[in-house]
Amino acid sequence: MRILGLDVGSKTIGVAVSDEMGWTAQGIETIKRTARLEDEENRLKELVEQYNVDKFVVGLPKNMNGSIGPSGEACQAFAAHLEEVFELPVVLWDERLTTVAAERMLISADVSRKKRKKVIDKMAAVMILQGYLDSK
Repeated sequence: MRILGLDVGSKTIGVAVSDEMGWTAQGIETIKRTARLEDEENRLKELVEQYNVDKFVVGLPKNMNGSIGPSGEACQAFAAHLEEVFELPVVLWDERLTTVAAERMLISADVSRKKRKKVIDKMAAVMILQGYLDSK
């Protein structure tokens, strides 16, 4: 059983996958978002088939007070769309501060600003998925 973790943003989607035992999350890639939702769906279909995925975990950005703003609503809509298209379960996971934590981790590893920008969403997806896996 493998799980695909997604950090859904307005410009990119960070992607991570669990190992087969569901213990660890590994970053895969960052998908550039386009005006065509089909492009993202097609890439996700390839990943679902490649890794034999049977569940999605989508990061749900909440405000610090726990309320859900416009970006959280967009993620909820994206998650509902995934569930409809892939007919797989989708779990929304609180992602507060995951991007900040990912950036701090990359800074402490002395990754340049230019390289951080390329991998930050993938790292956030890893943190979202690992948080979910650790909770089980």
